[in-house]
Amino acid sequence: MGGIANAQTADVPTAWRLLDYLAVDYGGAVANGRIKSASEYAEMTEFSISVAERIAALPPSPAKASLVAGATRLKAVIAAKAAPEAVAGLAHGLAADLLKAYPIPLAPARAPDLARGATLFAQNCASCHGMSGDGRGPDAAKLTTPPIAFTDIVRARQRSAFALYQVIGQGIDGTAMQSFASLPSEDRWALAFYAGRFAFTDAAAAEGKRIWQSDASLRQRISGLAALAGLTPQVLAGQIGEARADAVMAYLRRHPDAVMQPVAGSLRLARAKLAQSLAAYRSGDARTARELALSAYLDGFEPVEPTLTARDATLMGHIEGAMGEFRAALQQKRSVDDVATRVQVLNGLFDDAETVLSPDAASSASTFLGAFTILLREGLEALLIVVAMIAFLRKAGRTEVLPYVHGGWIGALVAGGLTWAVATYAIGISGASRELTEGFGSLFAAVVLLSVGIWMHGKAQANQWQRYIREKMTHALSRQSAWFLFGLAFIVVYREVFETILFYAALWTQGNGGMLLAGAGSAVFLLGLIAWAMLRYSRDLPIGKFFSYSAWLMAALTVVLAGKGVAALQEAGIIDIAPLTGGLRITMLGIFPTWQSMTVQLAMLAAVVAGFMLNRRHVAAPGSTANDTLPADAT
Repeated sequence: MGGIANAQTADVPTAWRLLDYLAVDYGGAVANGRIKSASEYAEMTEFSISVAERIAALPPSPAKASLVAGATRLKAVIAAKAAPEAVAGLAHGLAADLLKAYPIPLAPARAPDLARGATLFAQNCASCHGMSGDGRGPDAAKLTTPPIAFTDIVRARQRSAFALYQVIGQGIDGTAMQSFASLPSEDRWALAFYAGRFAFTDAAAAEGKRIWQSDASLRQRISGLAALAGLTPQVLAGQIGEARADAVMAYLRRHPDAVMQPVAGSLRLARAKLAQSLAAYRSGDARTARELALSAYLDGFEPVEPTLTARDATLMGHIEGAMGEFRAALQQKRSVDDVATRVQVLNGLFDDAETVLSPDAASSASTFLGAFTILLREGLEALLIVVAMIAFLRKAGRTEVLPYVHGGWIGALVAGGLTWAVATYAIGISGASRELTEGFGSLFAAVVLLSVGIWMHGKAQANQWQRYIREKMTHALSRQSAWFLFGLAFIVVYREVFETILFYAALWTQGNGGMLLAGAGSAVFLLGLIAWAMLRYSRDLPIGKFFSYSAWLMAALTVVLAGKGVAALQEAGIIDIAPLTGGLRITMLGIFPTWQSMTVQLAMLAAVVAGFMLNRRHVAAPGSTANDTLPADAT
């Protein structure tokens, strides 16, 4: 097997190129068992002999004997002047078997740059092949062998991008087509894809885009650059029909990035980073191991987290927890075997994630449900806070302050729209900045809600509220307090909008835009009903009970947001992770099985209890007076 792996000679790619040439050009030499062109037939015979010699010279391989037999059979059918279809079938089959036995790079490392391809074509190819690829460049007439016309649709259907790449790299003996092996590999791939698009029209490409985006099975069939680079339109036509194949190849030759799978790429990156982290840990470099482990989450897994949450929230939670425990194991200097076992577990979970995230796993129903549940879950949290503030102001008779609250949540929605634009079309949002925004936003909102909840609890006693009313709230809702309510509404809504954007951006890439909008619209409708019911029935609630219930709501949300904030900062690597064995994970309630998040939540709960107890003592004390201002006024 070592000889196979080291077969890095020119024999394999040259033999493959000759086989591709035989498959495409033999029809110009023989027809109906008769020679059409003596020179062409002599060339075909020469090439078949060269293929047999090069295959015979390859290093030993279990498949070599079969390849040699195939090359001998190909020589025989050419000598017998067999039909072009028979020769093409044998040549293509032998070429495919050759690459299986002696693998060589079949695809570019990244999507080819077509703009770069256009520049290179103008500089190196247009003088012979013409700017439009029709083979009629200014120097074409000087050549004894006419240059290839890339606009020839019959010929183009038989050529893969890989075949063009091989010709660019090695040239064609006996012709003016020289080798461009001196060009970097990515430049040769750019040229290959650019030249491969001439035979297909822009109109066909537009139709191909529609077919590509609407056919999930097609996207599964051509699931990466390797599949695209080695595919000929003729082979694809046998699967989906010639017209559709031409259209799809017209689109993909112009937009090879369309076949890239961000999900698979992200998970591959996560696997690679974990492997590097384990290797660093084995060598004693714990610091680098921790940095690589964090990168595995932020750069590898975090980008696919929104889509995975929409498809399988339970699996997402398992992976998120396992990655946190892996980082904790590194911090705690666990044994190498323990760390290696955790990597194995994560790789198994990634296998499950790839299955769940595969293109054919997406459906209209899953997109609708994902969009609906995500918006309902995130929106409900913000809705509870904003509606409580609106109801409070109405109860207090201070409707002139309502515009500040409305301005806060509307401003958050506008900011969310701008965030979508920036994240989608400009710079993207890195995993770390996402988690930092969520983390600090949650903690800030938790602290604010803690103070608001304690303040509302102080107003729950009837005598306190009556005193509050008698003083006509002269200082209770000053301009400073109004801006405080604006800021609170903005923060709590923007935090939820920000997280929803990440989920929706992931769902949008699945192509089920209509179902996504339907799910979002349904969630908005339900949230609207909930808001109406809360505002309607809060009017009939006795003032003391209203403040009491609102205070407990704020207290509960304080604890929830505190847990979510700590968890987000842990994922960003700002706070260490100490797993809590046997702990629960209830993401919606902000409960995560780590000592840090649970400690902060308990601290918030203790602060709530202490604040409520102080309120009761203050009310019970003879001659006590209430602190009738919102917390912001104290500043």
